[in-house]
Amino acid sequence: MTSQKATPLLHPSSSGAAQAELGALPEWNLSHLYPGMESEAFRSDLAKAEAACKAFAESYRGKLDAMAQGEGASETLGAAVKRYEALEDLLGRLMSYAGLIYSGDTTDPVRAKFYGDTQERLTAASTELLFFGLELNRIDDAVLDRAMSTQPLAHYRPWIEDLRKDKPYQLDDRIEQLFHEKSVTGRSAWNRLFDETIASLRFTVRGEELPIEPTLNKLLDPDESVRKDASDALAKTFQANLRTFTLITNTLAKDKEISDRWRGFEDVADSRHLANRVERDVVEAMVSAVRAAYPRLSHRYYALKAKWFGKDKLDHWDRNAPLPKVEQRTIPWNEAKDTVLSAYSAFSPRMADIARRFFDEGWIDAPTRPGKAPGAFAHPTVPSAHPYVLLNYQGKPRDVMTLAHELGHGVHQVMAGPNGALMAPTPLTLAETASVFGEMLTFRRLLDQTTDPVQRKAMLASKVEDMLNTVVRQIAFYSFERKVHVERRNGELTSDKLCELWMSVQDESLGPAIRLGAGYETFWTYIPHFIHSPFYVYAYAFGDCLVNSLYGVYERSNEGFVDRYFALLSAGGTKHYSELLAPFGLNAGDPSFWQIGLSMIERMIGELEAMEAA
Repeated sequence: MTSQKATPLLHPSSSGAAQAELGALPEWNLSHLYPGMESEAFRSDLAKAEAACKAFAESYRGKLDAMAQGEGASETLGAAVKRYEALEDLLGRLMSYAGLIYSGDTTDPVRAKFYGDTQERLTAASTELLFFGLELNRIDDAVLDRAMSTQPLAHYRPWIEDLRKDKPYQLDDRIEQLFHEKSVTGRSAWNRLFDETIASLRFTVRGEELPIEPTLNKLLDPDESVRKDASDALAKTFQANLRTFTLITNTLAKDKEISDRWRGFEDVADSRHLANRVERDVVEAMVSAVRAAYPRLSHRYYALKAKWFGKDKLDHWDRNAPLPKVEQRTIPWNEAKDTVLSAYSAFSPRMADIARRFFDEGWIDAPTRPGKAPGAFAHPTVPSAHPYVLLNYQGKPRDVMTLAHELGHGVHQVMAGPNGALMAPTPLTLAETASVFGEMLTFRRLLDQTTDPVQRKAMLASKVEDMLNTVVRQIAFYSFERKVHVERRNGELTSDKLCELWMSVQDESLGPAIRLGAGYETFWTYIPHFIHSPFYVYAYAFGDCLVNSLYGVYERSNEGFVDRYFALLSAGGTKHYSELLAPFGLNAGDPSFWQIGLSMIERMIGELEAMEAA
């Protein structure tokens, strides 16, 4: 790999007018990972990974317990874990490259085959490594603790202790191997079907055939008739594909139920809580707090927004509509870049310097393209490389916030990287911290610079809506998933039943000021988290409430805050969230903790009401 900076590719927008407004949008440079799908470097690393996995198994399978009890246990086990970590980095680099190539155009059969073939070979290769964690967890606690008391194994203590939390739910080696190998034709295959189906859908809006991202973007159009037409187009296409999405959802929910039953998880979300390293009662306390706050948050805000539109109720396509009589403009890419970097720099020049590398070195893919994965993400790849950010940038204010959000993830991933492939990954409970904090920094800087009362009101309203989407909407999503997975235990769910469950949580969370019209019942179909990461969604609410509390600490006394914040990000997955929050005087285990974050949203809504009264 070369350390030389690469110039990002620039993608012309789909029309001359749009290009003039947005400016040149960057595409990522994946040659930092590999020169190409057919490159010798990729083929060589793939073969190397397969051989190295077999060699690792031959060296250590069936021997870890004896090594732990023998002389120099720390040295021998430490060397084994270090070798395992290097393999994880290599496997991660290969799979990251294949995944990023595929996300660039999920409808391209060449990319799809490359992704599928790579996944199959790496799944087969990594099967040879399954024994390692299982055997480590069969070592007696006292024996392993003694070996971890000195270096070099002591370095890996956080990873090993984390691994041992999975011990009660692990199965026999052969069963684990079967689950692992069958994932290619099971869960992963259904995930891929969902991705390719979503990417291939087209929505007819006023005679124009559009992919999903530009269609969703029209729900933010200032013209209500455009928003309605876009909503109708979404509903029509979702309805036409409802059987496919229903089958995918039923199959994956059953697949999860089988896995949970074999492993001994009691609650439908317990496996996610374990992966997040968060206690069930903490999540339940957060969910209860948010649901109890629906009337004070979403119900209250949408009633206020309906008044702004001169209506008793807003139609569902108006939920995120820009405020009436407020100038809407397209925000060029360079302006978005400068906005986020200046906000980051005001907090910490170091933070801005890390984020700037994403722009300077070709780590961002910004344009919307047919077949490109919808939404946005920051992919950490592996510590020996660097993260990449995918966006579908269309110049809306929310797109600027999305840029700030994903760059927050990217900064976090860069700072956690030195922990290595085993300890850099962060549980979802903390993974959303830096992203939401980056959004908050950007919003506060923009708000402080805005003196026009109309624009200030629009900015404040937009932020409230983003927070409602992050907190209220995600908890509603979580409630929907719980209902789906609990109901699935009693048999397959019909399309009508899935739509009914969706509408029940939407009605509860959005409140009486939102009219959920015909067609909206199908909008559960396009949410990728339901498919890729069941129960992921509550992490957004966790992160938002946590960041609101963190930001409150920062506002009250920012002395030393930056150092403590960077220590949190740099820890990666080496510490439990409770330990990382303690230096800020925060305790997520206290049920009242969630009220701190929710009260910030309430105060913003109150400020909007005060503007209305004035």
